[in-house]
Amino acid sequence: MENKELSPLARQLLGHANVMPMFTQKEFDRELAHAKAEIMAFAIDAARQAVAIEREECARLVERAAEEQAIAVRGVLETLATDIRQRLSGKPH
Repeated sequence: MENKELSPLARQLLGHANVMPMFTQKEFDRELAHAKAEIMAFAIDAARQAVAIEREECARLVERAAEEQAIAVRGVLETLATDIRQRLSGKPH
């Protein structure tokens, strides 16, 4: 990082009497790109977790509905719950 001193006018306008580190545009762009990549990675992971939670809840709803059904319908609903969970893990149905 390249440090540059501010002019007296700049220090007065910014309210700093001390030397303030400055970045070149290239350094700023590199750090900004890095920060954006971190934010995107976090957002993608959060979205995946939200989808996983939602699918698990859907499977639980189907299982609860299955408990109240006749044996033939229960089997179909339990299969649906399994299919929902398998979509979560990326396994083929």
